Amino acid sequence: MADDTSSPMDRFCGSTFWNATETWYTNDPDFTPCFEQTALVWTPCAFYWAFVIFDFYYLKASLDRNIPWNKLNVSKALVNLGLLVITALDLIMALVKKGGDSELPLYDLDVWGPIIKFATFLLVFIFIPLNRKYGVQTTGCQFIFWFLLTVLSIPRCRTEVRLDAERQKILNSQQPSEQDFSWEEYQFVSFFIFFTFTSIMLILNCFADGMPRQTKYQRGENEIPELSASFLSRITYQWFDKMALKGYRNPLKEKDLWDLRPQDSCSEVMPIFAHHWNQNVRKNYKNKARVEPKAQFSNGNVTFENPHGEKNGRKKGLASIMPPIYKSFGGVFLFGALMKLFTDTLTFAQPQVLSLIISFVEAQDAEPEWKGILYAVLLFVLAAAQTFILGQYFHRMFIVGLRIRTALINAIYRKALRISNSTKKESTVGEIVNLMAVDAQRFMELTTYLNMIWSAPLQIGLALYFLWQQLGPSVLAGLAVMIILIPVNGVIASRINTYQIRQMKYKDERVKLMNEVLSGIKVLKLYAWEPSFEKQVLDIRDKEIATLRSTAYLNAGTSFLWSCAPFLVSLVTFATYVLIDENNVLDATKTFVSLSLFNILRFPLTMLPMLITNLVQTQVSVNRINKFLNSEELDPNSVLHDSSKPHPMSIENGEFSWGDEITLRNINIEVKKSSLVALVGTVGSGKSSVVQAFLGEMEKLAGVVNTVGKLAYVPQQAWIQNATVRDNILFGQTYDRKRYNKVIDACALRADIDILSAGDLTEIGEKGINLSGGQKQRISLARAVYSDADLYLLDDPLSAVDAHVGKHIFEEVIGPKGILARKSRVLVTHGVTFLPQVDSIYVIKMGEISESGTFDQLVKNKGAFADFIIQHLQEGNEEEEELNQIKRQISSTADVPELLGTVEKAIKLARTESLSDSISVTSADSLMGGGGSLRRRTKRQDSHDSVASAASLKKKQEVEGKLIETEKSQTGGVEFAVYKHYIKSVGIFLSVATLVLNFVFQAFQIGSNLWLTQWANDQNVANDTGLRDMYLGVYGAFGFGQVLSKYLSGLALAIGGLHCSMNVFNKLLNTGLKWPMELFDTTPLGRILSRYSKDVDTVDSVLPAITVQLLNTCFGVLATIVVISLSTPIFLAVIVPIAFLYYFAQRFYVATSRQLMRLESVSRSPIYSHFSETVTGASTIRAYNVGDRFIEESDAKVDKNQVCKYPSVIANRWLAIRLEMVGNLIILFASLFAVLGGQTNPGLVGLSVSYALQVTQTLNWLVRMSSDIETNIVSVERIKEYGETKQEAPWELEQDKNKPKNWPQEGRVEFQNFQVRYREGLDLVLRGVSFNIQGGEKVGIVGRTGAGKSSLTLALFRIIEAAGGRISIDGVDIASMGLHMLRSRLTIIPQDPVLFSGSLRINLDPFEIKTDDEIWKALELSHLKSFVKSLAAGLNHEIAEGGENLSVGQRQLVCLARALLRKTKVLVLDEATAAVDLETDDLIQKTIRTEFKECTVLTIAHRLNTILDSDKVIVLDKGQIIEFASPTELLDNPKSAFYSMAKDANLV
Repeated sequence: MADDTSSPMDRFCGSTFWNATETWYTNDPDFTPCFEQTALVWTPCAFYWAFVIFDFYYLKASLDRNIPWNKLNVSKALVNLGLLVITALDLIMALVKKGGDSELPLYDLDVWGPIIKFATFLLVFIFIPLNRKYGVQTTGCQFIFWFLLTVLSIPRCRTEVRLDAERQKILNSQQPSEQDFSWEEYQFVSFFIFFTFTSIMLILNCFADGMPRQTKYQRGENEIPELSASFLSRITYQWFDKMALKGYRNPLKEKDLWDLRPQDSCSEVMPIFAHHWNQNVRKNYKNKARVEPKAQFSNGNVTFENPHGEKNGRKKGLASIMPPIYKSFGGVFLFGALMKLFTDTLTFAQPQVLSLIISFVEAQDAEPEWKGILYAVLLFVLAAAQTFILGQYFHRMFIVGLRIRTALINAIYRKALRISNSTKKESTVGEIVNLMAVDAQRFMELTTYLNMIWSAPLQIGLALYFLWQQLGPSVLAGLAVMIILIPVNGVIASRINTYQIRQMKYKDERVKLMNEVLSGIKVLKLYAWEPSFEKQVLDIRDKEIATLRSTAYLNAGTSFLWSCAPFLVSLVTFATYVLIDENNVLDATKTFVSLSLFNILRFPLTMLPMLITNLVQTQVSVNRINKFLNSEELDPNSVLHDSSKPHPMSIENGEFSWGDEITLRNINIEVKKSSLVALVGTVGSGKSSVVQAFLGEMEKLAGVVNTVGKLAYVPQQAWIQNATVRDNILFGQTYDRKRYNKVIDACALRADIDILSAGDLTEIGEKGINLSGGQKQRISLARAVYSDADLYLLDDPLSAVDAHVGKHIFEEVIGPKGILARKSRVLVTHGVTFLPQVDSIYVIKMGEISESGTFDQLVKNKGAFADFIIQHLQEGNEEEEELNQIKRQISSTADVPELLGTVEKAIKLARTESLSDSISVTSADSLMGGGGSLRRRTKRQDSHDSVASAASLKKKQEVEGKLIETEKSQTGGVEFAVYKHYIKSVGIFLSVATLVLNFVFQAFQIGSNLWLTQWANDQNVANDTGLRDMYLGVYGAFGFGQVLSKYLSGLALAIGGLHCSMNVFNKLLNTGLKWPMELFDTTPLGRILSRYSKDVDTVDSVLPAITVQLLNTCFGVLATIVVISLSTPIFLAVIVPIAFLYYFAQRFYVATSRQLMRLESVSRSPIYSHFSETVTGASTIRAYNVGDRFIEESDAKVDKNQVCKYPSVIANRWLAIRLEMVGNLIILFASLFAVLGGQTNPGLVGLSVSYALQVTQTLNWLVRMSSDIETNIVSVERIKEYGETKQEAPWELEQDKNKPKNWPQEGRVEFQNFQVRYREGLDLVLRGVSFNIQGGEKVGIVGRTGAGKSSLTLALFRIIEAAGGRISIDGVDIASMGLHMLRSRLTIIPQDPVLFSGSLRINLDPFEIKTDDEIWKALELSHLKSFVKSLAAGLNHEIAEGGENLSVGQRQLVCLARALLRKTKVLVLDEATAAVDLETDDLIQKTIRTEFKECTVLTIAHRLNTILDSDKVIVLDKGQIIEFASPTELLDNPKSAFYSMAKDANLV
């Protein structure tokens, strides 16, 4: 035994524990047996005991139970048992063979060694049945334990084998030995059995256990493989391979995605968050009276408490979302933070190992070779460990981010269903949706970086500490440079920010203008105004380009600063270091360890400022969300449901407000069972408010509101969901065909549904965009009727429908014989017609009930009600027969002469006004053959109803002759042609210059680094300051070269990007305006607009930024390869396989990830659109009490978005792990070859390894950037595709110049066998029309809807080109001239007046060629002069988008003024249908008769009386002329078609 100086460990083993000469200072290293049996076994055991707590946590957190016994877990148990037996046997054998009488002493090791092992194996063994019971399929701690145990047992294998060989030698030698080797033999055998078993356990732990039998959530076919992936597969993301492969083979579809992990779904995340939120809310109350159990998850409903609380609970302040977030998701976050701490420490271990490698090379053969290999492998192991841990860290953080987003979106959604009206008034729907779209999203982006708050300062501190060790105080000089650069960058960034805000402003202006141009494109073409608007757009675009230019220069500046920062820092530091003190000499170790530390420093220093701005933004988001979640909610107790009251609905002494002044006072209303109560009153008297009061939507100041039974509500503005017609009516109830059909017939929806393309399964666009007002209203009513409630609140459901439809609905649904006859109903109405049939009437005036009673009682009273009727009749909206009915009703009740007089007048008015013909809709002309298909309408206000039915007819056509072409979603890669197009747009010279300059920059960089190695290796520098200064000077010069080339390349790229933006946009605009009209008809506006907004934006700002980064990373990787190959040429051999691996990872990733991103963004918008729909329809949802269903729908949409989001997060990790492993291989080979290749130059070795250490990051970025380029270059592709579409005929032709200035002089118009169709492949609309109009004749054109009237005018303007025959004006074929020549010489007053935003003057004379006097003259003639005079700005009066701030009549008059200004020989008057009141109509007719006396006027008439005095009438039917003669002639012939039309219109 050794003497007493031995360490306690030596005594414990009975042999030496550590012997440096044997282990380190030798060519054949080995550990001592004592070290192998203690340290190398106890390390894994200690690890397991330390981390076993995680295994317990996973048991607790598992959602599954009961894994069946299977081969895997049975073998685990058996092998583990074997290990227990072996260990027990070791202990017994030791006690038997040693100590006591035997000559072998018994050491502590022989007893404690087996005991420690036994205890650990027992613990592992206990977990086998536990994991089975709790459904845990794999555990990381056990895998790592077996892995460590196996790897650390390898040295002992070698020792045992050697000892055995020595024993055999002794035994085989001649002299018989006295020694008894039985104990050693036993140990030899026992150890190898133990080693085999641990290796088997390691292999078994590579696989995951079977599927659990009981799971909390149904596991579908499509479950995510991660749930049952083994630990090894989880850390390498090998389970994702299937998806990557599938995505590579063909583009992923939604059905290829996996289900969501249950623990990320709303149903798991919400209860936790709600529980902590409610706790937090309760803490904010002073009165602790309310103690509630934790958030119950009763049948899937999470209850959130209202932080606004009862009126009495005094509040301490806002409840914040932060504490609940910490409590709900903090655990995972902390675990992530722990991992981050690990990786940070590993990062700093790398430069230390690097310094060991350099000193190994410096020592040149003094050290044994195995040390070099050890260092190289160690570097690789560190890097690999860092890769795996970082992968898990980011994964965890993303999950936390996703969960926080889920929790916030749902909390906001649930709150939005309950906010009070005063809260709603404070913010628009858009702002509330932004809380969800922007603010909740921001959290998700922040979580990944949040740990940088402590990690960045830690990294900076550590780096400085190690740097100080290398270079002493001169580090501070370098640090100072870094710190100075931060504010400089900050200043530039804030400048960029201001420019960006400005650019956004211009962009919005430009997009808004483009939107108007595209919406009014038809008018622009008819007037030949495109050049003027093109110029306006280009003016805005020039301003935008100017800001872009400034931004681009600044961006070049920042990227230049950051690329040169590391160099500047090292230059300053090294210069300071060598100049401070003569004795300071740079050697390879100092130089390269410092360089790699500086590289580590760069990241936290760039991150901190970004992080801080991000934090500030998130803080703003937190405040906004807090404000919203703490806002006032509706009081659920404002409406009582007391069934003991006599009537089902009543308000007693009610006083209500909308949050500010009192709106309703002294309201007493009783609705008896099964009665119909009408609320009438003038506009704004508070009728709808009474309905809202019944619903509990208003703030109740006094009184009692009581409703008993199930409610149904029809709001004034119908609220339609983006779903099928049927779903809108069922509204969540089951489909009962009989009842459903009954409801549809009653609500007069049958005809509309027949017209729709897919019947009642037609999808309705957002906000019911493809339905008319009347259709929406009827669907809303059908929803109420179908819901079969007890109480009905109908808020003016008949306002938007035609009179006869209204009558039908009243009779079939609302009235005493309707479906709802047995229900209690409150009807708000404007129509006088139905009042005689209601049970009682409440007249509301100024927010009070002025009188109530039956119709007869009220008429007798001669009070407010009689006034109401008189006022109503004077507006003259009623039909003749209905008025007669009222007349009878009134005359039977009482003698009220003035009332009767009013009725008589109204009847007269109604007679004169019948219209001849239902409305024509230009586009419907071509689609609906005869006019018989539409019910004849006899009412002018409801034009929009039939417009819509025509539109819906058009829809039917769409399915057969698909109108809107579906957008091609780009899949797969992008052709090379697109890149070529992009490079051409940038400019060949600039593209080449950028590449060359980047190349020069890298050359300078490599040069300066090679110079450094030269300097570090030069032994003479120590004695010669002149030499030292020369080195320093040249180093500085290299630096200057870098700075210059970098700046120039940045500039070249910036200018190139601008060039490209200008070229691309100008071409897009120019070709876009020259599209023929049919393309605008078949392409939805939004799609064209997105080319002008999103795609142009991508080309403007996204692509240049990505290109810069792509070039940097690309050249960075090249530089690394060059440097490593310079120092160790053999490295080139490894490059090929590595490049192969890299290429494959990249291709797989790009294909899969691109498709996942697309799917994700497609699945994200429904969340927001569903939300904004909910916010708009909140009162309806509450009235029908279906909030829970909507919450479930929202949850499902969020989950669906997660389904797409999660794989794309994983795809990033999958790629990162694979790429970083490729990078780690580069590190391994670079360092291995440096050590083994007999490289004698320590500087070069340092250089190549420090380059290799950076390469992992660069590779990662390279793939990201190249995939970003592919995703974004698609914009260039789309723009290119739009620039290459078919164009209309040329605007200007050479021969136009010879035409006389005032052509056409006579205005003779001649059609010769003219044929036209709307688009290729459709039927002819005009089939051989021939007629001749003399100059100055006035001609009316009539015909049923769809007869081809509008097509005639469109053909005259060549909006649609002839399919046969010709049109000539003054004998000139119009097809032979430029479009602008033709269109600018004709005048049209279009049917729907289109105005553009801008001054009134621009709207009249966009080319600014007329004088003020001419304009005023035109305004006077069009009866607008006095109006314009009254405006403050006069002619410069700003007109809102679409002319919103003028009445429809005024807009029509502006169009008249345009025509007067232009005043050409041929005027086409496409008569305004319903837009104009009679007065305006008379004005227009009068002006036209006087001002256009000499001109040829073609009038497309909808009211026959306007054309009775024209010279000729053309009657069209089905695209052919059936009659062409003067009106008097035709009226004399009772057989003519014209006569029968006139008869229908009561004109004959």
